[in-house]
Amino acid sequence: MPKYVVLSALLCATASVASADGKTADLPALDPQTNPYNIRDGKVDFETYNGYRRYGGACARCHGPSGTGSSFAPALMDSVEQLDYAEFVNVVVNGKNIESGSRNRVMPAFGTNPNVIQHINDIWGYLQARADGAIGPGRPERIR
Repeated sequence: MPKYVVLSALLCATASVASADGKTADLPALDPQTNPYNIRDGKVDFETYNGYRRYGGACARCHGPSGTGSSFAPALMDSVEQLDYAEFVNVVVNGKNIESGSRNRVMPAFGTNPNVIQHINDIWGYLQARADGAIGPGRPERIR
């Protein structure tokens, strides 16, 4: 059983993470009515840029450098089109076993990794921007 589980996932898309000892930590709120990224003149806001950086540090080695997937992990820019925020948080926090034919793939849990969990909204925003085609692959330029 995972050490961390999502207790509640949507009240304006706010999620709480609880450890086995019952301590909870609230994830940053994400308003489902607003765009999770801001792009002006082809440049991204700080949060989306931070999502790119955090994604590169924790996710890219399996899911590809721009969320395009690899031979053993799916394209996350496609996955965020199929998942809502709460489902995305649940998979990131708790991980996931994926049975695919004769292969069993494992997405590790990142619920205890502060470099991921404290910036999950930024990662979500970056992946949404990629999925929407608002930004292309590679390092986005930041609004200054």
